[in-house]
Amino acid sequence: MSRPVTVKDAHHRRLLANRYQLIDLVGSGAMGQVYRAEDKLLGGVTVAVKFLSQALLNNRMRERFEREATVSALLGEKSNHIVRVRDYGVDEKEIPFYVMEFLHGESLSEVIKFRPLSLSRFLKVTRQICFGLECAHKGIMFEGEMCPIIHRDIKPSNILVTHDPALGELVKILDFGIAKLVQSGEAQTQSFMGTLAYCSPEQIEGKELDSRSDIYSLGVMMYEMITGEMPIFPENSSFGGWYEAHHYAKPKPIPPKLSLPSGLESLIFKCLSKAPDERPQTVTELLQGLEKLEPSQPESQQETLVANSTMVVDKPASKKTLPKVDDVCLKMTWPEDKPQQKIVFPHVLRSNEGAFASLWVMLNEEDIANRMSSIRYNQFVFITSPHPMILWITVLYHREYGPRWLPCYLDLKTSSGQRFARLLGESGSYCILFFALEKGERCQHVLNTTIAPNQRQNLQEWADKSQLLRGGKPQITKRMLKQEFEKLKPSIVNKLKAAYTTSRTASKF
Repeated sequence: MSRPVTVKDAHHRRLLANRYQLIDLVGSGAMGQVYRAEDKLLGGVTVAVKFLSQALLNNRMRERFEREATVSALLGEKSNHIVRVRDYGVDEKEIPFYVMEFLHGESLSEVIKFRPLSLSRFLKVTRQICFGLECAHKGIMFEGEMCPIIHRDIKPSNILVTHDPALGELVKILDFGIAKLVQSGEAQTQSFMGTLAYCSPEQIEGKELDSRSDIYSLGVMMYEMITGEMPIFPENSSFGGWYEAHHYAKPKPIPPKLSLPSGLESLIFKCLSKAPDERPQTVTELLQGLEKLEPSQPESQQETLVANSTMVVDKPASKKTLPKVDDVCLKMTWPEDKPQQKIVFPHVLRSNEGAFASLWVMLNEEDIANRMSSIRYNQFVFITSPHPMILWITVLYHREYGPRWLPCYLDLKTSSGQRFARLLGESGSYCILFFALEKGERCQHVLNTTIAPNQRQNLQEWADKSQLLRGGKPQITKRMLKQEFEKLKPSIVNKLKAAYTTSRTASKF
């Protein structure tokens, strides 16, 4: 998707689905062709459109192509290291296509074509590939079942290295065209599919596969990334030649001149084990091995990032004019698994209008009544090490009753923390649901709070950045954030006092 191919055909400059203006062909492969296009509905945003090859227009390949779109769409929502699919359809000639993010960059095969990676770059790239594979292997919810995904074609040309303004070098896994959803009770196809130079011994036999097959392919690629050469060579490039090589050829020793850490060399050769039981059993185990090779981050290099804050002064809407989201909130009841005491926690609510972020708060009924005319303030603090975590500060301030602090913590190494941070960034607002201790279950009041544009951008960038960071001890980061919170309180209160005075003065005119 990175280099235009100067080929004109029937698709050139056509308007697809009355929305996507095809510009030029940027790549082609066994499964189909990829075009650069503009999304006219979204103001000309550049996207990539992949068509299934007309030579493969049969029911089986149509189903596989649609499954590729489904898998990539679901996985792209879970991991920033997998290409994101946005749309799927069939054109007027019944040719299936799907639309994905357009990525500027180079394939890993182009990056290592003339020279291997440095050790530091190798570790960064490999860890990102592992993050994407780890997400795939953990699986997606498909037809009511959690199904692990095996890529089955991990190789340098299916890895794209892009440049992100927030993250620097960002790695994406492409082409889940022959990926397998491992569903219970389903036998896998007993045939070979993949790329001969990178496939595992069990894959070349057409056996049933699990995530350890992808780990073998990754081992071949890791060897190539760090040495510039392949670990094994067949006597000839036929299927039989590669079959013999993957089953019986011993990987070449890594040249001593590279001076690699012994642990890295051992890890690569462990991935290249002929027997699946002798490899790392999961990508998580492989990541743990890689983390041991990286120097610990000194505490002095720990980042504490504080997003600029925003204040809103709103009067609560009357019951006659409550928006639909508020109607949904007011129907909510306190969860059975939460104690009925003064606590606050985040929760994703779903309605016909989509998913939205909310804070659920339980207070005394009198305290709730006193907060309905408060100034609402929010601020976000992000600490990267030893564990990436966001402190989400919400404050309700009233001159007479003072501040009511509603802090929450979002662990960005968890799927729920990632999802919540991205939802806050994308929506730019959240609801605060109030439950009275005296009245128990039903939500009593709702306040809506907005998030400043710069904070929204920070939340998205922090969610992306955290995927590249190692996890540590979350309890230590949480303690550090609590200390940071105490430091911020006086300055926040001073801002709120000034804002309260300004709003009261303005209301007299």
